[in-house]
Amino acid sequence: MKKVSKLRANVSVLVLLSLFASPVAVFAQTRVIAPKNPYNESKDVELGRQAAQQAERQLPLLHEQDVQSYVERVGQRLVEAIPPEFQHSQFRYSFKVVDVSDLNAFALPGGFTFVNRGLIEAAHNEGEMAGVIAHEISHVALRHGSAQAAKAQKYSVGAAAAGILGSIFGGPALGQLGQMGVGAYFLKFSRAYERDADILGSQIMARAGYDAHDLANIFRTLEQQGGRGGPQWLSDHPNPGNRFEYINREADALRIANPVRNTQEFTQVQALLRDLPRARSMQEVGRSRQGYPQQRNPRYPDQGDQRYPQQDSRYPQQDSRYPQQDNQRYPQQGDERYPQQGGRQGRIESPSSRLRTYAGNNFRIGVPDNWRELPAGDNVTFAPEGAYSNTQGQFVYTHGVQVGSIRGESGSLRTATDRLISELAQGNQNLHKNGGYERELLGRREGLAVSLSNISDVTGRPEIVTVYTTLLRNGDLFYLISVAPEDEYQNYQRIFLAILRTVELNG
Repeated sequence: MKKVSKLRANVSVLVLLSLFASPVAVFAQTRVIAPKNPYNESKDVELGRQAAQQAERQLPLLHEQDVQSYVERVGQRLVEAIPPEFQHSQFRYSFKVVDVSDLNAFALPGGFTFVNRGLIEAAHNEGEMAGVIAHEISHVALRHGSAQAAKAQKYSVGAAAAGILGSIFGGPALGQLGQMGVGAYFLKFSRAYERDADILGSQIMARAGYDAHDLANIFRTLEQQGGRGGPQWLSDHPNPGNRFEYINREADALRIANPVRNTQEFTQVQALLRDLPRARSMQEVGRSRQGYPQQRNPRYPDQGDQRYPQQDSRYPQQDSRYPQQDNQRYPQQGDERYPQQGGRQGRIESPSSRLRTYAGNNFRIGVPDNWRELPAGDNVTFAPEGAYSNTQGQFVYTHGVQVGSIRGESGSLRTATDRLISELAQGNQNLHKNGGYERELLGRREGLAVSLSNISDVTGRPEIVTVYTTLLRNGDLFYLISVAPEDEYQNYQRIFLAILRTVELNG
């Protein structure tokens, strides 16, 4: 854009000048020690990439190249200043701007970093913005996310089960349990980890030529502008105690000659952002995601041409109908309405007999082309319009299927499935087995199937839940769960079996 046409041309010179003009003398800096971590670096990258892909599907990224490039440059400047003992050869740091007004930023294992537009707009200078980024990449460099996940490893199946429960059965307690999922390990840290990230972040800022006092200043900025989303960042990054004071003490020990505080590029970027349409809050983004209109090849809000891969493709012979119905409606579904509790709950449309392909991380599946995909953590739900809503902060569906995987621990399909069913039953007193396990092929692999009965927390009606499981090559448990009201299940079972036959596993 014309306003910042000179931004790219002069940034290299300005960065070099600031580096040569900012010699760093570091005295009596606080020693930081990374926590013990049983995972290797490649595991960090794997975990972070999966979470980043999920974030990019759900968050509206800002496609303003000048802003994106500027934040990337500042981020990479800080990455180059990470002390050698905390550099990891497999990490590839990246920085993306999210077009929301909340004052927030987060970095995932392996270096996948997201900075909210609202944070850039609220910062008083480049140093404050750089301070938040330095703090976030310090968590990455110290490998806090994977270390925290390892500590909580014994809860992984239960946490995943809670997430499944939250979307199928609903209920207020499950909404809270669902927050224990993998994402929480990467976004919320202990006070000890926070202090280490503050200290290392200060040192990274100084090594990059910034005044580390600006890290303390941005915390004050966040507190003062809390009504615009600050509390969320501060709640994810709890104050270890006297944060402002100890960061300033560390900054005093990091003697910087002519530190970078503000730059012309930062001022230009803020001016550019002011000229753009107002950024929505995360709450507004969430509401729009719950109610976006039905269409083929749906796009997530504000994500341009980013689509799930191969959504127009079909498995062989999927142009045939399952069964031949000529789009007739299933009994009593045409005019049925469920209680409105948010989201897209309401009239239930009959499942299309035409299937489209959805490709996940380790599977492919065919689903009716008039069903929505609702990603949530490590699973994805497919449901018709009118059959899902947001209840107690969780997506809940009354008709449809959910597909995903959870960490396996025993290497035994029966044992892993027993544990999953047990976790589901513990969280829902109305859930009961209708019989024993039956052998069932899932993705051309030996699997198990079990039928469960439940009373829907959404409709108050009896429903049938069928769980299909098999093992992936890495020992994780892959599952497919189908749900429909009891009095409609026989009709839906035909489409559920058609979906089951399309599953292909590549893990």
